[in-house]
Amino acid sequence: MATSTMTQADPSSSSFELQPLPAQNSCEENDKVAGLEETPPDSAVEVLQKWNSPRINMFRVPATFWSFFVVGMNDGSYGALVPHLEEYYGLSYTIVSLIFLSPFAGYTIASGVNNMMHVKFGQRGVAIVGPACHLISYIIFSLHPPYPVLVVMFIFVGFGNGLIDAAWCAWIGNMANSNEVSGFLQACYALGATVAPLIATAMISKGGLGWYAFYYIMVGGSALELTTSTWAFWRQTGSIYQAENPQDPNAKTGRTREALKNKITWLFALFIFGYMGAEVSLGGWIVVFMTKIRHATAFASGASATGFWGGMTVGRLFLSFLTARLGEFRSVLLYLGIAVVLELIFWLVPSLVTSAVTVALLGVVMGPMFPTAIVLITKLLPRSLHVGTIGFGTAFGGSGGAVFPFIVGAIAQKKGVKTLQPIILALLAAIAALWVCMPRGGGKDHESGGECEGQELGVDGAGQETVSV
Repeated sequence: MATSTMTQADPSSSSFELQPLPAQNSCEENDKVAGLEETPPDSAVEVLQKWNSPRINMFRVPATFWSFFVVGMNDGSYGALVPHLEEYYGLSYTIVSLIFLSPFAGYTIASGVNNMMHVKFGQRGVAIVGPACHLISYIIFSLHPPYPVLVVMFIFVGFGNGLIDAAWCAWIGNMANSNEVSGFLQACYALGATVAPLIATAMISKGGLGWYAFYYIMVGGSALELTTSTWAFWRQTGSIYQAENPQDPNAKTGRTREALKNKITWLFALFIFGYMGAEVSLGGWIVVFMTKIRHATAFASGASATGFWGGMTVGRLFLSFLTARLGEFRSVLLYLGIAVVLELIFWLVPSLVTSAVTVALLGVVMGPMFPTAIVLITKLLPRSLHVGTIGFGTAFGGSGGAVFPFIVGAIAQKKGVKTLQPIILALLAAIAALWVCMPRGGGKDHESGGECEGQELGVDGAGQETVSV
């Protein structure tokens, strides 16, 4: 709005004339005074989001936690449901293992479309499509369809898991205090996997219900997941995502291709591939192993699975603070060394009690590995590659959670389920070798969020601000 003043033209006259004030600053100069230059100065630092800043994150973060809880319930239920699926459909180990393998196709599709989903539809697209895949699949499962339909629908479950894994891991991994927040995110997954066997076992063994009754609960959980995620991330469109995560102007390829050309992407993907293979194989087959090899009762076998996932919850909640002090690289090496020792005890000591205790401790030390690897990736790579790298890594790596449990089942059909332990040990050794090849340094301070940690972001949904200091 133009500014003017009224001055008296002649002392003897009562008339007035308008004279404009001289311009104080141009628009460009005003912007500079306010510190809003288009190109931030060299002294600018990035202000990272926090779980409570901007304020909408106080709703978005719990929505992602619930989403991971649902994913955890899905993965943790396999071990408790496999024996009942065998009986209900009259299946062998190899055929029933297809429910582990079919999500591989969904994860593979998700790894290819994840970045496109973000660019076109933003986090809103993930918040709708991922939970919708869960809800539709669980409704069909609750109707106990023929087994081939079950196998096909698990492809959609895998696709939803792949989208959700990549989106929320990348988003939270880029926050201030990312080790702690990522630890809580993954702890929600482990907590879901902890309670699922208890609920499923109680409904089937104590309540006399069919295996499909468990999916009545999953329908309700995924409906709440769809509602909360959609509401919390509704404003996060594709255009907002592109503004928050600008691509390198010198890049000659798309974000996904650029990520795939990076050696770190492949090291991360292979590490997660082996890690998820060990985690889901152990969690999925522990009930059968404890029943057949350690001669445990159905209740004790189910309790062992609960102990494993419960240990993982504890590890992700509390070891994240140790990880923040030791650093990502050294802490994972420490956890892997302890896991190998515990796995050897689990395998070689033929005691029910010892096996139950060691499998719970395995859950504790294996729990922090996944979120810690994601945090390290966000420190090693530019932000524009986070979704592409973490999306591919978690989707491709998540397929390890489909392939290796199937392999365990196929081998168990011929050699017995005792082959579970050497396979887990080999996977732990393989991912330890991959981790040693990972770069050790990090480029960003995720723990403090920069010197401007106490400053709240001024625009709802803004993910990357610069402040001159």
